[in-house]
Amino acid sequence: MYTQVVTVPRNWRSVLADYVVLTKPRIIVLLVITAYCAMVVAGGKMPGVGLTLVTIIGLSMSTGGAHAINMWYDRDIDRLMERTKTRPVAAGRMDPINALVFGIVLELVSFIGLGLLANWVAALASLGGFLFYVFIYTVWLKRRTPQNIVIGGAAGAFPPLVGWAAVTGHLGVAAWLMFLIVFLWTPPHFWALALYKQDDYKRAGIPMMPVVRGERATKIQSLVYSVLLLVASLFLYATHVVNLVYLVAAIVLGVIFIGYNVYCWRERAPEVTWAKRTFKFSLIYMMMIFVAMVIAVPH
Repeated sequence: MYTQVVTVPRNWRSVLADYVVLTKPRIIVLLVITAYCAMVVAGGKMPGVGLTLVTIIGLSMSTGGAHAINMWYDRDIDRLMERTKTRPVAAGRMDPINALVFGIVLELVSFIGLGLLANWVAALASLGGFLFYVFIYTVWLKRRTPQNIVIGGAAGAFPPLVGWAAVTGHLGVAAWLMFLIVFLWTPPHFWALALYKQDDYKRAGIPMMPVVRGERATKIQSLVYSVLLLVASLFLYATHVVNLVYLVAAIVLGVIFIGYNVYCWRERAPEVTWAKRTFKFSLIYMMMIFVAMVIAVPH
């Protein structure tokens, strides 16, 4: 049974704030950073202001639209979890259909805008991320398998493809390696969060890895993915779109991330200190490795 929509009169500021919340702006920031860094690497220099704005706004609308539809679809389980129960649709502050329409409109405007003002390869890459997040992750995998975030997490790896395509009009090997870096980073990033939020997932009946397979299995898999991430990150250097500075940064960041996962693996329940630290560092890792790409662009 879904939460009834609250009928208490609200001012336009609170309504606008709820629409902003629908887009998950904090997540968008990280996605935009990876896309912009890919733009710099693709062109070998900072892209023009016009193209940058078109790409960032278009990508933000597309990912924001996907997030809005996610909140529409997941409103029943969102209201069961502490970290999501205050979301606009789950809390009953917004009619579910409004969130759905908002998400669809954002994606339509994004696709057309990117296609006409950047290029259609970038528009299709952005659409691919949108469709993957909505249909593969949200609708198909999230409630059905502990591999939900492994496969579905690919949706968050599309922004570098969008950024690269916006500048070049095509998708090169380096762009796909950036995709791979984000893809391999996602499981240890999200499972670290799931380790200390697993009671939420249990209440909602979501088969996250710690709930279904247990903490030890989750931590071992996170450690494996962190090692694979380090290896994959080194391949970007071989494409010659970045110099030695990136290689050094990738090794240092990768080894540190593995170290965090080792400490997390050694931690015994009910302690979650290292799980929290690993989650926080994973965000730092993702920002820093893409910033390192920009710094390491050959001149």
